[in-house]
Amino acid sequence: MSLKDDDSGDHDQNEENSTQKDGEKEKTERDKSQSSSRRKAVVPGPAEHPLQYNYTFWYSRRTPGRPTSSQSYEQNIKQIGTFASVEQFWRFYSHMVRPGDLTGHSDFHLFKEGIKPMWEDDANKNGGKWIIRLRKGLASRCWENLILAMLGEQFMVGEEICGAVVSVRFQEDIISIWNKTASDQATTARIRDTLRRVLNLPPNTIMEYKTHTDSIKMPGRLGPQRLLFQNLWKPRLNVP
Repeated sequence: MSLKDDDSGDHDQNEENSTQKDGEKEKTERDKSQSSSRRKAVVPGPAEHPLQYNYTFWYSRRTPGRPTSSQSYEQNIKQIGTFASVEQFWRFYSHMVRPGDLTGHSDFHLFKEGIKPMWEDDANKNGGKWIIRLRKGLASRCWENLILAMLGEQFMVGEEICGAVVSVRFQEDIISIWNKTASDQATTARIRDTLRRVLNLPPNTIMEYKTHTDSIKMPGRLGPQRLLFQNLWKPRLNVP
C-alpha cells in the first residue's frame, strides 16, 4: 500500500515537474517573443532626432480600369519600411524613386505605423481625405512638401492625421492627406488651410474632400462623387 502511495506520489510529482517545466518553457518562449518584438521595434538611433510618431512607407501598383476588391487591394500594397527619426526618414527617402519618375498606375503611401493605407482600417473608416489633382510635373515637389509638413506636425490637429498618398496616373497626378474624423469640420478646415499654405496653392485651386464611407460604398472602389468629378472638366493645379 505504501509502495503504491509512493508510486502515486512520484507520478504526481512528475506531472507537477512536467507542468512546471512546460510553464517555464512557455514563459521562456513568451519572453523570447517579447524580446524579439522589442528588438524589431523601430526606435530613433543615438543622437538622432525623434519624430512624434513612427511612420511607414508603402507602395502599390495596379492595372488601370480593373475594379479592385479590398482583399486584392490589400495584397497589392507592399510595405517599404518604418522609421522613427528624421535621419531614418532621409535614409529611406533618398533611395526612393520620386513620384514624377514613376510610370503607370502607381502610388506611394506614408502612414503612421500601425495604420494600413486602406479605407477599411479602424483608424481610417470614420475619416476622409483632402484630394488635389495636379498637372504632370508637379507631383515630386508637392509630395515632398506635404510629407515634410506631416512629419513636422505642421497641421496642428492632434492625432487626426493618418497619412498621405501620392497617386501617379497617365494624364494627371493626385495627392491626398487622410484624417480620422470626417465629421469634424473644424479639423478638416484646418487641414485644408494648412495644405494650401505648405503647398503654396493658388487661391482658385480646386480641393475635394471625400469621406471613406462614400468610397467604401462605391462599386469597383469608385463612387458617384469620384465618377462625377472625373466626368466634369476641372482645371488642374498649375503652379510655377
